[in-house]
Amino acid sequence: MSDKLSESHYFACPVYMVKKPEFIEKVSAVSDRYLKQHSSGNDVVTMTGNYSHEEEIKDFTQYVSQTAWNILAAQGYAMDNLVTYFTEMWTQEHNRMSSMETHIHGMGAQVSAFFFLDVPADGCKLVIHDPRPAKVIINLPQADEGKITPGSNQIVFTPEAGTLILTNSWLPHAFTRNLSDKPTRFVHMNLSVTLAQETALPEVEVV
Repeated sequence: MSDKLSESHYFACPVYMVKKPEFIEKVSAVSDRYLKQHSSGNDVVTMTGNYSHEEEIKDFTQYVSQTAWNILAAQGYAMDNLVTYFTEMWTQEHNRMSSMETHIHGMGAQVSAFFFLDVPADGCKLVIHDPRPAKVIINLPQADEGKITPGSNQIVFTPEAGTLILTNSWLPHAFTRNLSDKPTRFVHMNLSVTLAQETALPEVEVV
């Protein structure tokens, strides 16, 4: 009889990344317009209003929405009668020393996404935290915090401009402090699901 332990991993926390630089120009144009509307000129951080409805970035919003649907379907959710839609889509501009504390998104959000527009050296980094409170409470010291292991408490991502990152909205995330004199800018998006509307049958005259 073998003493070798079988190893299986359950309840994974997937993070999805893809580079989509072709969307930077149009999304940046809309983002800049909204930043001008919401910035006082000396803000440490600026948060714009929602702009998921803007027609000029329709290709981008459709891509993100369909990708979110594909992710949920691939994760095993019954998506055949559901569609994804944006609950929020806004730009965050983090100037020097700005950061964002660990948080999740509720209010029905299923997928959160980040599209990075401007990422200077020493700018904000995305941090994904372990969402399992029971593990966090009893954590042991890690042998090597530079290695990603089942004992890791957080994962740090250094994104490039044009990178799109998607996660489940229940996954806690944060942004490190911007140590650059240049701003870090990214689009933060939350998507939920709703029942797909059935196509109405045309009325016909019975003769």
